[in-house]
Amino acid sequence: MVRTKIIGTGSAVPEKILANSDLEKLVDTSDEWITTRTGIKTRHIATADDYTSTLATRAAENALAMAGVAPEELDLIVVATVTPDFPFPATSCLVQNNLKATKAAAFDISAACSGFLYGLTLVDQCIKTGTAKKALVVGAEVLSRIVDWSDRNTCCLFGDGAGAVVVEAGAGEAGILSSHIHSDGSYWELLHQPGCGSRNPCSQKTLDEQLVYITMQGNEVFKLAVRAMEDVAQEVLAANGLTTTDIDLFISHQANRRIIDAIGKRLGLAEEQVYVNLERYGNTSSASIPIALDEANRAGRIKGGDVVLFDAFGGGLTWGATLLRW
Repeated sequence: MVRTKIIGTGSAVPEKILANSDLEKLVDTSDEWITTRTGIKTRHIATADDYTSTLATRAAENALAMAGVAPEELDLIVVATVTPDFPFPATSCLVQNNLKATKAAAFDISAACSGFLYGLTLVDQCIKTGTAKKALVVGAEVLSRIVDWSDRNTCCLFGDGAGAVVVEAGAGEAGILSSHIHSDGSYWELLHQPGCGSRNPCSQKTLDEQLVYITMQGNEVFKLAVRAMEDVAQEVLAANGLTTTDIDLFISHQANRRIIDAIGKRLGLAEEQVYVNLERYGNTSSASIPIALDEANRAGRIKGGDVVLFDAFGGGLTWGATLLRW
């Protein structure tokens, strides 16, 4: 059986760090309030010279270097993002140009915080059908550009960054075992950006009514996220005849420490089985899982033969899980 193997990981974040103490000067909040409710202590924020494409390119270069793959060997580039450089062309095309990956087809995916897993699922199918032999999957966001910095309920949550993986076709037991993705558009209003689309196009009115910013009903999203992420984790394990005791490392979307802890508890996972870096990056949406994967990989937290579970939930609503053997 042909399997899709991750052969390189990479990540990139802006140099600027915004701590909870900095947010205390912007809105009515405190380090204690943010930490208790989210688990976040700091987040990286883009400067004027940071774009989604530049962060994605840096993460991709790091992943390619680890994999020992030249850009011109890539057949496909997929970038998951809700904060593209432009409405069009696709950010993936900018990354392709930056890398000089002249052979690769390139396109973007918009699935919010589940975007990286959606991209990985699609690329896995391309690998298995022979459409591609080597591919790059990137999750990249500059969420700070669509955050309302006067809203204490959302401005403390998000950060900027990018994570990437290089995958290739391979034989044997290692690789992606299966991916399962879902969505329910009836909940779209719980987490969305109202403005700057065809419904509310960019205008002075859009700016005046603050429609350019993320809006979220946090409590409702929390409840739906925990249930959906537990269900899809059990789904992907059952599909492969495995149980939670077989998981060596669980890498969840890094949105809220309470969500991660709740899912870990429901799955019966020990603390050492769950990778968390939320406190340093905040919620980076589609970038959170590949950033965490790159950190865990470079820190030696994953070894050959380990079973790794990815689990994500985001606006749409979208959610999904991927199970792989390293």
